[in-house]
Amino acid sequence: MYKEEITQYSNCLERDMHMVIYGHGGVPFLAFPTQDSLCHNYEEFGMISELSEYLEQGKIQYFVVDTIDKESWSEGDWDKGRRAWKQELYFHYIVDEAMPFILERTGGRLPMTTGCSLGANHAVLTLLRRPDLFSGCIALSGLYDSNCFFKGWMNDTLYDNSPECFLPNMSPDHPYIDLYNQKQIIICVGQGAWEDDGIRSLRYLESVFREKGINAWCDFWGYDVNHDWPWWFKQMHYFLPIVLERWGY
Repeated sequence: MYKEEITQYSNCLERDMHMVIYGHGGVPFLAFPTQDSLCHNYEEFGMISELSEYLEQGKIQYFVVDTIDKESWSEGDWDKGRRAWKQELYFHYIVDEAMPFILERTGGRLPMTTGCSLGANHAVLTLLRRPDLFSGCIALSGLYDSNCFFKGWMNDTLYDNSPECFLPNMSPDHPYIDLYNQKQIIICVGQGAWEDDGIRSLRYLESVFREKGINAWCDFWGYDVNHDWPWWFKQMHYFLPIVLERWGY
């Protein structure tokens, strides 16, 4: 399998950021690691091995990025305003610095976003804020509001990074609504262990999608489906053929 490790200095974050590319072609995915993790997360926990057949056959290509979650979503800093601002800087790193590189490598093909757990939050948030840059998402076991991370605290910057906040207030004639409906939006959660907050969050997001006329597939799996990698493997194997069919593979 083709693998390439990239180091890119981020002017937004004022540090080196890393990315690992897996696969040589096919449907591109911008993949966000789980909470507090870096770009080797998908390989270390077995997702790359699990999807190796797709990658080796040139059906999919993964661009896995670093996160700075320890400085933003996680509670490593007492200053919530600074944490929110770090997330905003990370968002701009993704769209202004990582994405031009990814689009150059894909020949302009818009990637889907994907992620598990907090990575799913990043995947959905990034797509919803910049649907012009992405073709859709596969988000697994995410939590799409800020309350569990910021304990009810809010400012304008955090509002822009919390889909449960900004999406309900989007005007029905906002041009992004039409853009969303051109995308393949797949958001999934199990109903087993450690999924209670994710179920609540996706139920609410599903109601907002319905109210806005946004065609998103919100899929709730069974009560045996836990918040863990073995189930995320199964979910990717379920959803990928559906995505590939849309892309003509």
